[in-house]
Amino acid sequence: MTSVKEALGLARPGMFTPLPTLQTDKSVMVDAATAPRASAALTRRREWEHRFRGRLLLSDTATVLSAVVSSAAIEMSGGAAGSDVALRAVLLATIWMVLLGTLRTRDAALFRRGAEEARTLATATALSFGVVAMAAAALGWEAMRPTVLVGLPIGLAGLLLSRLAWHSRLRALRRRNRFVSRTLVVGNRVDVESAIRALIPAEKSGYAVVGATLLDGNARDLVVRDARIPVFGNAITVGTVAAELSTDTVVLASRPSGDPDFVKRLSWGLEGTAAELVLSDPLPDVVGTRLHFSSADGLPLIHVRISDFRAHRVLKRIVDVTVASLALIPIAILAPVIAVLIRLDSPGPVFFLQERVGRDGRMFRMVKFRSMHTDAEQRLIALQDQNQGAGPLFKMKDDPRVTRVGRILRKLSLDELPQFWNVLAGDMSVVGPRPPLPREVIDYADQVFRRLYVKPGITGLWQVSGRSDLSWEESVRLDLRYVENWSVTDDLHIMWRTAKVLIHPHGAY
Repeated sequence: MTSVKEALGLARPGMFTPLPTLQTDKSVMVDAATAPRASAALTRRREWEHRFRGRLLLSDTATVLSAVVSSAAIEMSGGAAGSDVALRAVLLATIWMVLLGTLRTRDAALFRRGAEEARTLATATALSFGVVAMAAAALGWEAMRPTVLVGLPIGLAGLLLSRLAWHSRLRALRRRNRFVSRTLVVGNRVDVESAIRALIPAEKSGYAVVGATLLDGNARDLVVRDARIPVFGNAITVGTVAAELSTDTVVLASRPSGDPDFVKRLSWGLEGTAAELVLSDPLPDVVGTRLHFSSADGLPLIHVRISDFRAHRVLKRIVDVTVASLALIPIAILAPVIAVLIRLDSPGPVFFLQERVGRDGRMFRMVKFRSMHTDAEQRLIALQDQNQGAGPLFKMKDDPRVTRVGRILRKLSLDELPQFWNVLAGDMSVVGPRPPLPREVIDYADQVFRRLYVKPGITGLWQVSGRSDLSWEESVRLDLRYVENWSVTDDLHIMWRTAKVLIHPHGAY
């Protein structure tokens, strides 16, 4: 008797075809009622995820216990009752570990952005201490201050540092093609290329693209970022292709028009073959904090919070003043040395002042350490035909106007240190879009003016993503993504990435 799987062409797991009319033979009914079994690729995916989460669990446990024991020891040294301290410590550790699991922070470590993971860790930590503080108030416990002032910062810092170490380890494993999800990307050619470009390299995204299925009938292989991606099958054979390529993730970059049930049928066809069906097409450059999901009579709804460019100005200003004030202390020590080197290398002033365009199109004078000869502006016209910059920017890798000391200052971004004074004065922010020249703004297209909705920054996504090596379009896209999706955690993450870029500079000239 022919089985349902043979009748449907589902002898291999994940085969995706339209369903014919089923016969009523008992053996067929039993076969149809049997849940799909996990393929070897899916089993491997679940195994390595389980191993990594187990390692994170041990690391989190050690960190939480260290923070709790440290705060408990301080409380007991201050004369607090040992029984109360022990009970509070056990309660805090238990709630903390439960929330770290409930908020899926260990899942976040695998595939989410660093800022999102840091946000979930901070939320779990804050909630844990909040619950214990309320319990302490209800039970009349005293001496909670060491728990909050010592345990919270030690615990959160320990969790963040341990996750950084694990991410470094995960990237090293992914460079050896381990702990990656073998991924098939499905959609129209343009959308598939865009999705693959975002997923390469696998060591950052966690998704190793092994093939593509094009819904527009184009069978030519893709070449994205110098990587050749083979093309297989069509809309009807996605499940078969996924099974034959041993993939565990399918990314749907776009779907066929006029087929509202395509995603549902595709997810059914991938049962037993893939762990995830990832929909990538609807909202490019919109971060998760601006999204929430609901449904109306079974219809999934994605809500996007419209950007409010004034809502967080006070909070951002507090961060800017704090960071700039701290940064100007070591800069004040380093500045005399840089000043002497600049004066010995070439005649002229130590500082270079230049008109730049700030928030809402207001002009301000940006200050830098001088890195060029004093006649640099006069020589610019003669060098225009050698411009290597993107869009309206002027850049040269071997600009003859740059001094010997200036070349070193630019390579290490030391010429930009005086801009922390601009931050303190309120003209700039620590993180933001690149401050443009007036002549550059004249050439802006309509959407590019959105870069001026916020203060320009000393650093930004453009600086930590390649700087002068980026195309103009990519630089604008990164700036607009920052403007529309700003958050404190993103700023802190960009500052951290900037510190790493300064150690290993790339694209700075």
